[in-house]
Amino acid sequence: MKKVYLDNAATTQIRENVIVKMQDVLSHCYGNPSSTHSFGRSAKTVIESARKTIAKYMNAHPSEIIFTSGGTEADNMILRSAVGDLGVKTIVTSRIEHHAILHTAEDLCEKYEGVKLRFVDLDEFGNPKLAHLEELLKADNSKKLVSLMHINNEIGNIIDIHAVGTLCQDNEALFHSDTVQSIGHYPWDVKSVNVDFLTAAAHKFHGPKGVGFAFIRRNSGLKPLISGGSQERGFRAGTESLHNIVGLEEAFVSSYDLLEEEMTYISGLKKYFVERLKEEIPGIKFNGYSGDLEKSTYTLVNVCLPVKPQKALLLLFDLDMKGIACSKGSACQSGSNAGSHVLHQILDEEDIKKPSLRFSFSKYNTKEELDYTITVLKSFVEV
Repeated sequence: MKKVYLDNAATTQIRENVIVKMQDVLSHCYGNPSSTHSFGRSAKTVIESARKTIAKYMNAHPSEIIFTSGGTEADNMILRSAVGDLGVKTIVTSRIEHHAILHTAEDLCEKYEGVKLRFVDLDEFGNPKLAHLEELLKADNSKKLVSLMHINNEIGNIIDIHAVGTLCQDNEALFHSDTVQSIGHYPWDVKSVNVDFLTAAAHKFHGPKGVGFAFIRRNSGLKPLISGGSQERGFRAGTESLHNIVGLEEAFVSSYDLLEEEMTYISGLKKYFVERLKEEIPGIKFNGYSGDLEKSTYTLVNVCLPVKPQKALLLLFDLDMKGIACSKGSACQSGSNAGSHVLHQILDEEDIKKPSLRFSFSKYNTKEELDYTITVLKSFVEV
């Protein structure tokens, strides 16, 4: 059976050079980085080298890069410490954020008296309304944290992160952005954006699962989420996952060294896919800005198919049986029957009943795979 993987927003195939680098570290660099003997010092050197490399590419200071188990842990660490340690009383976010943000914010409002959650209004495409964000920031004198993702993981919209950062700076609010779908796919210069905290996950840019990092601007006052030892400059206790950190570094460097070449190639795949879908499936709609090559990420498309609700239940099963992997929403909620919380915010009652699918691309995909996928979709729609 033909196999086509179009769920790269959920996770990506690991690059071969990343696997080789991780295997080498697993075989030859097994000391505990906290140990003072030569084995431990060698391991510690590898971690600090990775930290400096990532910081250099992001124009950050090495002390501002903290390794974590991934984006969810990093998001939790930042939000929970902002409320518990920095005195944040108002969290401003949107209803289409990742659940790592939404569920954490809701939990904090329940646990801490006086903490409020405010949602910025969205336009019909799912973009935050900056005028309303400004209203929320000026509403009272409480200390605020704004958390808005740079690129939405379901519909691919790209927010004006510079404008949001400026609003936060002008109103003395902290700014956190979940950049899990952004880092590794777009260049980053943390000195050019007024952002206090960023989060990333290696498995979104052809690295290993179970490792990521947080950018935490110096002198933020943030405290650790996990207590114990003094690893990660006191921000995250526990023996570091050395091979994963090395894998993250290798994937990160490869992604940015090959960024222009791979961005051009993947953008071409998306353009081709969007054009062919419009030609072959009349009535298809693109959710959010995902069909716009300028206003959404080049890595994904989210489509609403002209299919009756009764038939929609069979769609993912049919695609899977034909070897095509995609998603009806984020992989983190694929076991839920509630549907996409993102699409519920932007689709009307008629379209929300139709099947919507997210197709996400990588350097490993081909036009031939996209042709096959379109053939299968067209056949399903027309039957």
